[in-house]
Amino acid sequence: MLRWRNLVAVLCIVLSLVATGVEAQRFDQQPVPLGIAMETYAYAYPVKFMKLNIQGKDVLMAYMDVLPTGKANGKVVVLMHGKNFFGNYWRKTVRFLSENGFRVVVPDQIGFGKSTKADIQYSFHLLAQNTKRLLDLLDVEEAAIVGHSMGGMLATRFALMYPSTTTRLVLENPIGLEDWRIKVPFVPIEGAYQSILKYTQEGIRNYHKTYYVKWKDEYDEYVQVHYRWTLSGEYPRLAWASALTFEMIYTQPVVYEFPAVRTPTLLVIGQEDRTTLGRGSVTPEVLATLGQYPELGKKAAAAIPDAKLVEMENVGHIPHLEAPEQFHRELLLFLK
Repeated sequence: MLRWRNLVAVLCIVLSLVATGVEAQRFDQQPVPLGIAMETYAYAYPVKFMKLNIQGKDVLMAYMDVLPTGKANGKVVVLMHGKNFFGNYWRKTVRFLSENGFRVVVPDQIGFGKSTKADIQYSFHLLAQNTKRLLDLLDVEEAAIVGHSMGGMLATRFALMYPSTTTRLVLENPIGLEDWRIKVPFVPIEGAYQSILKYTQEGIRNYHKTYYVKWKDEYDEYVQVHYRWTLSGEYPRLAWASALTFEMIYTQPVVYEFPAVRTPTLLVIGQEDRTTLGRGSVTPEVLATLGQYPELGKKAAAAIPDAKLVEMENVGHIPHLEAPEQFHRELLLFLK
């Protein structure tokens, strides 16, 4: 009877942890599968869903809509995540902006985070349109659009498609500042899919370490999310969606359209960033010419008519994680 009571007690604790949004990972400290919809992974703010029908498929787009905690200034900021991330990695920036009076909308794009991993034809036009539909649902007529990494490509596309909606454009170490098709061999979707299926914890961590100048244990959270996805029985579906979005990034550059951007733009460039596609498929000589962010940032700032460039020394691909105080200071100055 005592053994049975102990078992019941443990079960109650586990159910309580799940009910309150605390992950089982924190309970037993062992890598456990994470569903590809991240059901047991708690975001810092409540998550809601918008229903969409895309190419004949019913999908759900997850988002956080965070109201100001400081004196409201009537302004809205939209935060767009990178390819290997999801909305919750913006949580420090969300808190900072909310405390400074902004309403903050943080979508997980279709194919990412808590949103549906749909087998569809992905495009930046489609993701921008989905985001505009979300803003319409939330009765947001104008917003500053902030994009990191892949989100920078999407933010640029959004500003081009919806200039009257976009009050400010902020590009934080955006990828797509160069056209990889010129130097990086094309990889068919099937090839990218097979590569993603083979991801290991060590490989994921080694890649994430390239994002930062100095690795911190707190960054391992994002490694564990990716690794635990690979343990899920649904991982092949996520891997296929990831391969589809990889092709989107490779085949749909926005760099040639920078001169058409008419929105005041802030470029924040961590100077140690060397992120590029095709790292393992080009020669060392070619690789040395790719992802040169100090040079790429200057070229982008010169191409965008009303752009301000902030170069952050000793910072890599994710300033809002690696140097949040400096990033937030520049962001707030620009938004105000």
